[in-house]
Amino acid sequence: MIRFLFFSFVVMSCCFRASAQPSAISGTREDKKLTTKLTKALDGFHGTAGVYVRHLKTNRVASVNADSLFPTASMIKVPIMCGIFDKINRGDIKYDQTLLYRDSLKYDNGIVGSFRDSTKIGIPKVIHLMISQSDNTGSLWLQALAGGGATINQWLELNGFKNTKVNSRTPGRKEGQAKYGWGQTTPHEMTELVAMIHDGKAVNAAASERMYRFLGIQFWDGEALSQIPPSIKTAAKSGAVNQAKSEVVAVHAPHGDYVFCITTKNQQDQRWEQDNEGYELIRTIAAIIWQHFEPKSKWKPDPDSRKFWF
Repeated sequence: MIRFLFFSFVVMSCCFRASAQPSAISGTREDKKLTTKLTKALDGFHGTAGVYVRHLKTNRVASVNADSLFPTASMIKVPIMCGIFDKINRGDIKYDQTLLYRDSLKYDNGIVGSFRDSTKIGIPKVIHLMISQSDNTGSLWLQALAGGGATINQWLELNGFKNTKVNSRTPGRKEGQAKYGWGQTTPHEMTELVAMIHDGKAVNAAASERMYRFLGIQFWDGEALSQIPPSIKTAAKSGAVNQAKSEVVAVHAPHGDYVFCITTKNQQDQRWEQDNEGYELIRTIAAIIWQHFEPKSKWKPDPDSRKFWF
């Protein structure tokens, strides 16, 4: 009897883990026309790029290098947010908890890193700064509060994201950090992580709703978001380091919501300028996807809008 119960537990566990895999989403079919457009757009890029798109209403997908590993840069802040909300859900910390900032936490001169020692701030405000402003000091603070990279990685693993990892300040992840930086992921997995939040399935429905609202407030909107009409609801997180640029976006389009992630690595162009090849590629991909799913849309970014890039 004991053996039978143990065997049943193992089978059920395996079934749960398999069902959680992003690749196990049923009913998906390739959008060959979109795949062709994306492949053509990535051709000639001076570096390596990958993209994954899923139209949530029709489950049509398009991908190029979608299961290859890329640096997350600041997109890793999405898994960190999931880790914090998992801690809140477990009762280990409180959402309305007030934190005490100490100078020892300072990583850079961002908003949180510019606080005076002993400044008090609520957890929701730190989460907001992490997601909307991509504040690094606040993000590392939250990573520690979530139990550290190892705890966040465990949550990712249990939810089927086997390739998405927090590397920085995480035991056993030195090689990953040396190669990919703060975090690593695939375009496929990062797309499905945001889709999970969109669908109310990350941690729980209430936590997903709150996280999705945070993702809907973005200061850094000059790349993918600049190619989507401002009247359209979006939720996003971008990331950038010298050799890599990335962005994951959920779009509430008239003909159905879709989510996509575009990532780059080993870029030759390492300039921090508006016309960086990685930034231009992200804009190009975002525009192609919008026009593909919304072919009757007449909207185009105003030519003078580029003057407001920051």
